[in-house]
Amino acid sequence: MPTWLTVTLLTLMAGMAMPLGAIVASLEHIHPDWLEKEFRHSVMAFGGGALFSAVALVLVPEGIEELPAHYSVFWFVLGGFVFCGLDILLARHNSPTTQLVAMLSDFIPEAMALGAAFSTGGNTGVLLAMLIGLQNLPEGFNAYREMTQRPNVPSLHIVLVFGLLALLGPVAGLGGYFFLAQFPAVVAAIKLVAGGGILFLVFQDIAPQARLENTWAPALGAVLGFALGVLGHELLP
Repeated sequence: MPTWLTVTLLTLMAGMAMPLGAIVASLEHIHPDWLEKEFRHSVMAFGGGALFSAVALVLVPEGIEELPAHYSVFWFVLGGFVFCGLDILLARHNSPTTQLVAMLSDFIPEAMALGAAFSTGGNTGVLLAMLIGLQNLPEGFNAYREMTQRPNVPSLHIVLVFGLLALLGPVAGLGGYFFLAQFPAVVAAIKLVAGGGILFLVFQDIAPQARLENTWAPALGAVLGFALGVLGHELLP
């Protein structure tokens, strides 16, 4: 199989975890109600932990390898300010899409990195695709739950939109494979901007929403989500 086709299939499969997570969220119903509420918040915290692990273990470490310290700090802080502005804009338009923005901000740079890894002959692409998919599953779950808080939003439309967004994976992966691998500094800047933005969103929106009074499962969910990232980081050769 041609390498570019492998990149396309792997990034597409990783991206399809987003609509799969949305489907699980649309079907999920647990009794009693308090347990269902705690489960949802735990999944939200798990997704936040996975996002945080992407920042701490992938986006920032790989970004700073290619850039001097002052450029690394510049792009990281710029990402925070850009996503802050985006969050303010979404809040003014009452748009419940914070989780969706965070999910795509994680997925697209990692798909680029996957494509670049294959272009340089690396053997981490398959494992990276699996980890991206595992992260996208709870993030798709959370984004679906957030978007259904707004009335008159058909569930099927959200799932279909997530399915279309999964196509961004092959686009980003092939971009990394054919073009961006020649410009590692550009890839590093993209990762750092995404890392700063995700860190802002985790502390501004995702973590506060995950909290419940007198319950401890959501906080443990965040630990498990980060542990998933640690496991993937350690498995990569």
